Amino acid sequence: MKLFLTLFLTLFLGKSCENTENQDINTAMIEYVANTRGFYQKITIQKQTVTVSRDRNQKEKIKAVAITDTDWKMLITLFQEVDLEELKDLKSPTEKRFFDGAAIANLKIIYQGKTYESASFDHGFPPLEIKRIVTKINTFAKQNNEY
Repeated sequence: MKLFLTLFLTLFLGKSCENTENQDINTAMIEYVANTRGFYQKITIQKQTVTVSRDRNQKEKIKAVAITDTDWKMLITLFQEVDLEELKDLKSPTEKRFFDGAAIANLKIIYQGKTYESASFDHGFPPLEIKRIVTKINTFAKQNNEY
């Protein structure tokens, strides 16, 4: 009986120590910036809204657009797949940005008062670990072409 109780408590306590909390995108701010000398794009996602800016001096009026429920659900899933602690260590699969072959891109996530930022990578060629969320973020710039 003691053995059974010990095993049960070990499993129970072991499970409670795991990080069972999912990352909550509702409390996060996601910022994707891609730029070169002649190109600038900043996409900011916060609380089911997206803003897209193409003005590096931020003099243009930026309009927040609501994200559809379908897109938001997809973003929630993709956000939960991102390992925030590992974001800074991700390696870019290509190096086109070194010779003006691609814009320099960065992904920054502010979550629970802490900033997580990726190393720079080629716009359009993100590290595999964040490719899905970066691709989804970039669809908002294409959808909101009126900016």
